[in-house]
Amino acid sequence: MNQLQLFLPCAAGVEGYLADEVHQITGLTGEDLLVGRGGVLLRAAWRDALALNLHSRLAQRVLVQLAQGLYRSENDLYALASGIAWEIWFTPRQSFKVEVTAQHSPLTSLNFAALRTKDAVADRFRAKTGVRPDVDTQWPDVRLHLHLTTDEATVYIDTSGEPLFKRGWRNVKEGGAKGDAPLKETLAAAMIAATGWDPQGDAPLPLYDPCCGSGTVVIEAAQMACRIAPGLQRRFAFEKLLPFQAHVWNAIKEEAENSITACATGIFGSDISHRMVDFAARNAERAGVAHAIELRGGDALQRMPPCVQPGVMLLNPPYGARIAAAGAAGQNARERAQQRARGAAVGREAAEVQGGQEEGDDGGAFFQQLAAHWKRHYPGWQAWMLTPDLKLPSKMRLKESRRVPLWNGPIECRLFRFDLVQGSARTRPAAAPVPVDGA
Repeated sequence: MNQLQLFLPCAAGVEGYLADEVHQITGLTGEDLLVGRGGVLLRAAWRDALALNLHSRLAQRVLVQLAQGLYRSENDLYALASGIAWEIWFTPRQSFKVEVTAQHSPLTSLNFAALRTKDAVADRFRAKTGVRPDVDTQWPDVRLHLHLTTDEATVYIDTSGEPLFKRGWRNVKEGGAKGDAPLKETLAAAMIAATGWDPQGDAPLPLYDPCCGSGTVVIEAAQMACRIAPGLQRRFAFEKLLPFQAHVWNAIKEEAENSITACATGIFGSDISHRMVDFAARNAERAGVAHAIELRGGDALQRMPPCVQPGVMLLNPPYGARIAAAGAAGQNARERAQQRARGAAVGREAAEVQGGQEEGDDGGAFFQQLAAHWKRHYPGWQAWMLTPDLKLPSKMRLKESRRVPLWNGPIECRLFRFDLVQGSARTRPAAAPVPVDGA
């Protein structure tokens, strides 16, 4: 096919990292690769769209832009969609679905906008072939996306299908084996990208997640270290589109499989929940990286460094009512809060209890003990923590050297970097300005 206009949506804060990744995958630069709000836009070939689906760890989807225009009513959307040559993308024997997203759209009903777009697609097929394709809102063969701003509409066809964070190695029968604090694979990859950790460098640093849960971070890291493409174990929507050529796709996959290599550094994970360690081990096995990860159970406040060489600690620590998952101090804090809640009068004090944890009992003791443990036993390590709590450094009595804005779904977070030195945690001195990436 000729050059396509692609849009790769991603989480807020990840756009720059995604642009770097797209360049590494496709080699595109300059005007062919632009960083936009909430994603990356590029002019690329059909083969690039396939390769991006297979290799991208940061994109949520790979969308092909088919039309863009001004609108004032649903009739304008019908006209825009009617002008697209849908017959070169799929057949009337295939089902489809229209999904609508909007930012400040003046339309009163997005459902009606989707209905008019659907009608335009179906009517064009009937005019061209005499047959209208079916609509399937659950498992469509083809997904179409309509994005509306204040006055502009953009129509895309989705080449990914299931969102790209679904790598294909989680076991649905185990509930996805995500645990109490699920972290999407795309966000885990963004956290790794933000640290600058390079498993392919001359002297790659070890990586350790002391609150690994079901293993998302360490599995992403291990696949990166082994050069395992994240999409090798799943199917994609482009396999049902008319431009799809099996021999082209097989060649792309074969090239990816031939690039797999041995892991050149240590990757470690631990968790206080042995159940979650078991989940992580099974996930790592399905992801093809069990040989590259060392997993153990243990309290985050007691675990010694997993290796002699200082490296990178990377974690999404539990917070709020989930802090007990991290260590004994968190469990004790929750138990104390529950005791206070049971003894509190109904009314004012009961309203202060949220999820078994009193307002104000925010795990500060746990984080202070964690910081002290790190300073005693992890000198020379970089510790990176993703959290929605912007006051976390003061609770830990540590000075952050960097803070990177990232979004965990709708939750605004910061990825804090702490450079650990020998000694106990101290009260933070007056702080100089801290570098903020993307701010």
